[in-house]
Order: sequence, then C-alpha cells, then structure tokens
Amino acid sequence: MINLETPKKAGALINQAYQAAAEVFRPISRKYDRAEHTYPSELDMFAALLDGLNSSGEGGAGAAGVRRSPDAGSGNRNGANLNVALGTIEMCWGDVGLLLSMPRQGLGNAAISSVATDEQLSRFAGLWAAMAITEPDCGSDSAAITTTATVDGDSYLLNGEKIFVTSGQRADAVVVWATLDRSKGRAAIKSFVVEKGTPGFEVVRVEHKLGIRASDTAVLRFENCRVPKENLLGTPEIDTGKGFAGVMQTFDNTRPLVAAMAVGLARAALDETRRVLTESGIFVDYDRPALTQHAAAATFLQLEADYEAAYLLTLESAWMADNRKPNSLQASMAKAKAGRTVVEVTLKCVELAGAYGYTEESLLEKWSRDAKILDIFEGTQQIQQLIVARRVLGKSSAELK
Repeated sequence: MINLETPKKAGALINQAYQAAAEVFRPISRKYDRAEHTYPSELDMFAALLDGLNSSGEGGAGAAGVRRSPDAGSGNRNGANLNVALGTIEMCWGDVGLLLSMPRQGLGNAAISSVATDEQLSRFAGLWAAMAITEPDCGSDSAAITTTATVDGDSYLLNGEKIFVTSGQRADAVVVWATLDRSKGRAAIKSFVVEKGTPGFEVVRVEHKLGIRASDTAVLRFENCRVPKENLLGTPEIDTGKGFAGVMQTFDNTRPLVAAMAVGLARAALDETRRVLTESGIFVDYDRPALTQHAAAATFLQLEADYEAAYLLTLESAWMADNRKPNSLQASMAKAKAGRTVVEVTLKCVELAGAYGYTEESLLEKWSRDAKILDIFEGTQQIQQLIVARRVLGKSSAELK
C-alpha cells in the first residue's frame, strides 16, 4: 500500500535542498533572470555536495536521473526516485532556471541513468549531460525524428539538427536521439552520448527565452559527427516488436522530475501570495467553507487544492519507479497535472497580488514566466493527455493519434 507522507529519512535531504534554495537560489534569482546567458558561478559550490548525495544511492537534491531500484522486492520502498523528486521540489521553490543550470544535474543525466548499461554508467560518471530530442520539423511527436546515425566501422556518423536543448552550450555532453533506419520507424530510434569537442558537433546559437533565463537553451548541429559505437545507450538491435518502448523509458524517469519542478514553483507562488494576502488583512481559514470567506481566500483555497493533487501524483509516479512498477501512465498524469497547475497557479497569484505581483519588486511575475516551459518540455500538455488516454483505453499509438 502506498503511503504518500514524506518519508522521515528524507528529512535531512529536504532540509539541505531548502536551505540551498532559500540562501543561494532566491537571492540571485532576479540577477540571472536579467543577466541571461551568464553562467551562475555561485552554483559551482554545490556540485560536489550533490554528486556525493547522488552517489550515495539515495538521490540528491538536484535533477539528475536515478535508476530503478533492482532490489525493491515485495515490500514497499522509498528510494532514490522519490528522494530526487522531493529535493527537486525544494530547489525549484528557489529557482527553476538555476536548478537547470546545476552541473551534472541535466535531463541527459536522467536519460543515461534510465537506459545505460552498468559499464556506461561507470564510464559516464561525473559527466554533465544535456538531452537533445526536438528538431525543427519534429516537436511533440518524438517518433518523427529525422537525425540519422549511420554505421561506419566502429563508429556511428550522426547527421541532423536539434533545437531547444537545455544546457546545450554548458553541458559536457549531449544525449542525442537519432534513427538507425528511418524505414523501420520509431523502433530504430536510439540515444547516443556525444561529448563536447567531438568533430562535427557544433553549438549554432543560444536562444533568448520568456522564462528560465538562468538556464541556457541551445541549437545544435551534427555533420558527420563520429560517435563510438559504445556510446549508444542500451542495445543497438532494432526490435520492431518492442517498438519505441526502450528509448521512451527515459521519459518515465524525467517526466516526474519535471512535474516536481512545477510543484516546487507552484508552492513558491502560493507561499508568497499567502504572505501578501495576510499583510493585506485577508486570512485563509481552513475550518470554514470557501464560499463564506473573502473571494481572494476562496480562490487561494482552490489553487492550493490543485497544487496538492499535482504534488501527490508526482510522488506516486516516483514511488512506483522505486518499486519497479510500470509508471508510464502515472508519469504522464503527474506531468500533465503539474504542468497545467503551475501555469494557472502562478498567473492567478500575480492577479491576486495586484500591482505588486506585476512588478519586478516581487518574484511573482518572474515565476509566471518560468512556469510555462514546465507545461511544454518533456512532452506538452496535449501529448501527456494523449498518452493517458491510450493507457486508460488500452489503445496503441496507431489506434489513437
């Protein structure tokens, strides 16, 4: 039976993550929102700490990926996936863009952790990896990838272009999705670890963005980029029976993390809005019906209910991964709910705070800009709803598009 109360053993981790968010992220949040594309050097001091927490096997306070527990057994277990989700929530209470800028905490690290062999895990340990999926003609439909990987001796030659790559300029390597054989459809799509400095790998430009400005988002180009065969994550065999399931397993780990980012940001907005309302003489009373309270308090209660739902779905999807339970449905439900909720919560909090929420005197306006990407990357709201519908109705991707 799942128990979604915060595990007591996670208390120290949550406290460390909260202290980092409150004492480091918050004070420099506006600074790097204004200084887009400037690397936050203050983050370097956390790299060794988070590396140690992640290598302990219990997960750290960052966003790095974690492997499904091999020894979950028949009993319930709270492990690394849940701990990383809890740490991510706390850190994003501080600043989402700064968390995404943390060395060795990239979504590419989650991809490596999800599908790499034990030898690859050892070889790529300590690597900061971004993840490159989206292409100019391929957005939400990851199966439509056109970047190719062609066998050439003991290497693959990668050719194609990737856009909207988080940490694409700063990371040490990029996990690139490419197809081995376009005629065999989505089953031929594999992921490759391409390290910076590899000939044929070019960072074309860094994007200017609405939010998460502390994080760099790059356009990458690969022209006859030679990648060793051993850098293909997982198996090179094309299993048309298994289809896209192997490489898509990455999302079962990363979508709960993005949901956790959204939950942390939503809580930050709610905490600030509660403070603003209280200072204005408006108090939220949990012992009275919402309709008998001030309109602002009633609205706040509704927002908080949506936040709680997103929070519980996020913890459930992470807990299932720790206990070796298929969590594709729950990961998409958490991502869909949290992504939509954080946008609605942050925008409504700006409204509830009035002119104060609309100015740079408060971080509320920044959070409303940061929130939108959390409803887009790692699969848009519409894609998550489509995945949920397929799982609930028992339909394949060919039957329900």
